[in-house]
Amino acid sequence: MSTGVQPPRRHVARNPRRLTEAAGARVSSPRQTQKEATRAKVLQAARDLFDTQGYQGTTIREIARHAGVSVGSVFTSFASKGEILSQVMEARLDGLYAELDRVAPHLRGSTADQLRSMFAIHFAFEAPRTKLFLSHIAAAYDWTLSPQARPFGRTPRLRDLIREVLDRGVEAGDVDPAVDLGEVVELMLATYSWTYQLAIRQGADAKTMTEAMDRRIGLIAEGFKPR
Repeated sequence: MSTGVQPPRRHVARNPRRLTEAAGARVSSPRQTQKEATRAKVLQAARDLFDTQGYQGTTIREIARHAGVSVGSVFTSFASKGEILSQVMEARLDGLYAELDRVAPHLRGSTADQLRSMFAIHFAFEAPRTKLFLSHIAAAYDWTLSPQARPFGRTPRLRDLIREVLDRGVEAGDVDPAVDLGEVVELMLATYSWTYQLAIRQGADAKTMTEAMDRRIGLIAEGFKPR
C-alpha cells in the first residue's frame, strides 16, 4: 500500500570536467562542420584553377575568391599552396591507386609489358585533366615547398607500384638482380613525367603519350634485363 511518502533522492556527484567537455563538443560541432565545408570549397576551387591556370599561375588569393571564403580561412586549413595541391591530388589519385591495386596482381607478360600496362592506365586516368597533372609535376620543382607537401615524385604509392613490378621481374628471372632497382624506379618516374611534355608541345592525347612511353620503357628494359 502506498504511504504517499517519496523515497529520498540519491545525490549523484557530477564530474564538472565531463560536463564541460560534453558542452564543448555540442558547441564545436557546427564549427567543425563549417570548417570541413570551407575545406571542401577550397579544394574544389583549387582543383579547377590548377587545371586551367597551372600551379605557378594560381595564387592563394584567387583560390579564396573562387571558393567564396577569406584568405585567412584558407590558411586555417592549409599551410601553403603546395599543400593544397597535394590534398587535391591525393583525393584524386586514391581512385587510380585503388584500381591499380586491383589489377596489378593480374598483369601478365614481361616486366616491360607489365610496366607498359600500368602506365597506360595512368595516362588514361589523367587524360581528362592533363593540365592538373602538369601542375602536380610543376610543383615538384618548387624548392620552397614544405615537407608536408606531396608533389609528383614524393608520392610513395607510385614508387611502390613500380618497385613491386620490378621485384616480381627479379623473381621471374626477367630482371637482373644485380641492377639497382631504385635507379630504375627513378628512371621510370622521370620518363613518365617528361612524356607529358608532348601534351604541352603537341597537344598529345593519352594514346600518343602511351605509345611514346611504351617505346621508352623498351629502352630502359634493355638496361635491366639479365645479361
